[in-house]
Amino acid sequence: MDVQHFERITAFIEARLRPLFDPETGSDHGFGMDDTSRALRALLGTVKAAAAVKGLADQRATADPAMRNIIDQALEHNWDVLRGVARNWEDHPDFVRAFKLHAWDLDETPATTA
Repeated sequence: MDVQHFERITAFIEARLRPLFDPETGSDHGFGMDDTSRALRALLGTVKAAAAVKGLADQRATADPAMRNIIDQALEHNWDVLRGVARNWEDHPDFVRAFKLHAWDLDETPATTA
């Protein structure tokens, strides 16, 4: 799976979340100790963790078959996490069809054309 897919979907999600942390909105969301702030930090942390796959993807090419299978499962899981978050904004004009695809479908779709 092309890491660029992860970079694109992460950028899309972060572009939806970052304004919620902006103090210019008059909100302390993201920085306070209220439940909304905690939820925003947890969601952003989850997105960042699921997007941190470059090391896995880099190891995949040289991994033995058993390890490659484990790496593929990890990549698929992380993609599913990001895909589930991104689909909350399916109606957004920047949402692209590739964000709805399963990981195994992305293997056939280069990130530059997705």
